[in-house]
Amino acid sequence: MSLAFLFPGQGSQAVGMGQDLAEAFAVAREVFQEVDDALGQNLSRLLREGPEDQLTLTENAQPALMAVSVAVMRVLESEFGVGVDKAAFVAGHSLGEYSALAAAGSISLAETARLLKLRGQAMQRAVPVGAGAMASLIGPKTDVALAEEAAAAGAELGVCVVANDNNAGNVVISGAKAAVDRAIERAKELGARAIPLNVSAPFHCPLMQPAADEMAEALAAASIAAPRAPVVANVTARPAHDPEEIRRLLVEQVTGRVRWRESVQWMAGEGGVTRFAEAGAGKVLSGMVKRLAPDAEALPLNAPADLEAFARTL
Repeated sequence: MSLAFLFPGQGSQAVGMGQDLAEAFAVAREVFQEVDDALGQNLSRLLREGPEDQLTLTENAQPALMAVSVAVMRVLESEFGVGVDKAAFVAGHSLGEYSALAAAGSISLAETARLLKLRGQAMQRAVPVGAGAMASLIGPKTDVALAEEAAAAGAELGVCVVANDNNAGNVVISGAKAAVDRAIERAKELGARAIPLNVSAPFHCPLMQPAADEMAEALAAASIAAPRAPVVANVTARPAHDPEEIRRLLVEQVTGRVRWRESVQWMAGEGGVTRFAEAGAGKVLSGMVKRLAPDAEALPLNAPADLEAFARTL
C-alpha cells in the first residue's frame, strides 16, 4: 500500500488547533516553542487562545498551520515510529508545500516559519486591500475550461486567472477586483455558482509578482536540502527532489496556479498512491481526495487518537 502525506493550506486554521497534541506530547510542544523562538512571537498563545481575526491574518495563519502539520509528523515519528520516509510522496496545498518540505527535512522548522511569515507579509504588501479579489466557482458544470473562459472575460478589465484547480466542481479565480467581478458574471452565465472569497489579497495570480520577488531573494539565501520523500509541487503537479528545483518552484508558486486536482490524480495514478493521510488542521484535503481518487483511502490526522489508530495500520 503506497502512502502520501498531505498538508493543508490557508482556510483550515482554527483557534485551538494542535492543542490536544501539545497537551499530550512534549515533542509537539517543542515544535510550537521552536516556531515561537524563530519568529520572536508568541504564536502558540494565538493558537491556543486567539483571537480568531489575528490567527486568520495571512502572516500568522501560514506559519501556524505549518507548525501544527509539523507537530503531527514529529509526534507520528517519535511516539509511533512512523516517519515521512514511509511515504512515496508528500504534497501540500499552497503554503502546505512549505509544511511538506519542513516535514520531509528539506527546510528546517525555524527557517520554514520565517519564510512563511515573510510570505504572508509579502503577499499582503503586494496589492492594496480591496484592489484584488478571489472567487470560488463551484457546481457540476464547473471545470478548468469553464473557469478559464470566465477568467478570460474578466481579463478584459484587468488581471484575472485561474488560481486553484482544486477538484472537479471547485476552481478558484483570482485577480483585480473589477476583473474578478466580470468573471463571476460570465461564470454564472456558463452555469457555475460563484462565491466571492473573504481573502485579504488575490493569491496565485500575476498581481503577486512583488511578493514573488521578495520570496526569490529570501529563498536564495535559504538552506534547502533534498527531501526525505519527493515533494509533488503545486505548479508542476509532479515530484521534485533537487534543492535548486524546489527553490525555483517555490518562487513560481507565489504567482502560479495551484494544480491540486492534477497533483492528486497523478499520485493516485502514475504515482501508485492508494492511501492519503492529511497531517495537520482540518480535513479539507481529505475531502478533495475522496472526490478526485475515490478508490484511494483518505484520512485526516488531527487528534492523538487519529495518529495512534493510523500507526497501527502500518
